Amino acid sequence: QLQLVEFGGGLTQPGGSLRLSCATSGFNLDYYAIGWFRQAPGKEREGVSCFRSSSGITAYADSVKGRFTMSRDNAKNTVYLQMNSLKPEDTGVYYCAVDASYGSSCSLGPLYDYGYWGQGTQVTVSS
Repeated sequence: QLQLVEFGGGLTQPGGSLRLSCATSGFNLDYYAIGWFRQAPGKEREGVSCFRSSSGITAYADSVKGRFTMSRDNAKNTVYLQMNSLKPEDTGVYYCAVDASYGSSCSLGPLYDYGYWGQGTQVTVSS
């Protein structure tokens, strides 16, 4: 069964940190790309970061570079998004998604590149 489940969201103050997890099942992440996306209230969903293990390519949106880090635990089939120095504008629902095509890179968009999505986890950054 192909499944993505995100967890780890919550409420934190500006400057705080959160680590999101995306538990995967049924995907061969040795070849597929996996990405993190977010959607703020009233805004379109946007790409945050992505990773393709086969090429070692990792990409980040300019707005999160230097603050967010994506990683993977092969044994647990889980991908993480470590978010530091959080800002109120980082608030939104965060989704992980898989691009089940073979390639050498990953993309932060368009969204239709990613055919499999989790249900999302809420992140709120507020004082």
